[in-house]
Amino acid sequence: MAVEVTFPPTVERPFGVYLWSLFDEATRHWAGNFEFKPDSELPFSSTKEVVAGIVTYYVVIFGGRAVLTQLGAPVIRLNWLFRIHNFILTALSFLLLVLLFEQLFPILYHHGLLYSICDSGSWTQPIVTIYYLNYLTKYYELFDTVFLVLRKKPLTFLHTYHHGATALLCYTQLIGTTSVSWVPIILNLFVHVIMYWYYFLSACGVRDIWWKEWVTRTQIIQFVIDLFFVYFASYTYFTYNYWPWMPNKGNCAGEEFAAIYGCALLTSYLFLFIAFYIKVYSSKKAKKTKTDAAATAAKVTTGVVTTSRPNTPTVVSKSKKA
Repeated sequence: MAVEVTFPPTVERPFGVYLWSLFDEATRHWAGNFEFKPDSELPFSSTKEVVAGIVTYYVVIFGGRAVLTQLGAPVIRLNWLFRIHNFILTALSFLLLVLLFEQLFPILYHHGLLYSICDSGSWTQPIVTIYYLNYLTKYYELFDTVFLVLRKKPLTFLHTYHHGATALLCYTQLIGTTSVSWVPIILNLFVHVIMYWYYFLSACGVRDIWWKEWVTRTQIIQFVIDLFFVYFASYTYFTYNYWPWMPNKGNCAGEEFAAIYGCALLTSYLFLFIAFYIKVYSSKKAKKTKTDAAATAAKVTTGVVTTSRPNTPTVVSKSKKA
């Protein structure tokens, strides 16, 4: 397979190589010939399959946790499998991220931002294929929770709600053909590259990762940007179709149910992630401040000063004998 390199990179080939063509070749032209059809033979293309898959997820994780607790089973870590799982999701997210960026960049450059989020012309065959592949990864990501159950980690509402609801979100946007979908998807792929790489490093035993807190911060920033775009797209759609006397930018491609569900779900995500961030990181900082204050008080009362070698305390005499 000959690889045609363009240098310098162009608008149509921002990476210098047309990655979509290589991906199509690698999939034996499955990618180039793919067509999403609801209620078809494609996996998770019908509402029944989606509901069954999500219900199964909740039955397995909560039922599995109850069974393991009842049996008194030991913690099952499966570190090697957890590393592979997170590396695969890092690689998949990165692959889909660059493929989607390559398709979007020419549309944004030639037609502008408004066209890209509101016109059906941005709902192209390669982009829909990437959307569908991204949608399928949401079911693979459900194994994140399986690892938590096996390791007897707590199952938070945010985690279980987010995993199940996101699979449904991707499905509704696919069947609702919302052109603005690329904004949440490309940002989510970027966040997942960071997040799953962090999990991979942690599983490999890497500690004190300085950018750990930025994983949650980036997720919050992602939802703020998501909501700006989906609120705008929904606003201009509803005002154009129902209240044309209000200022608007014309019609926006997509079904109403997809817009409403997307706005509601992403809004809930933003509040839940902010609450999680405050609970986890603010409490940690408060605890650290309290610990440091206690340590300082102990030094003052005992007369012990820590040197550059923390295990070698130096006693400071309070009075000097004559």
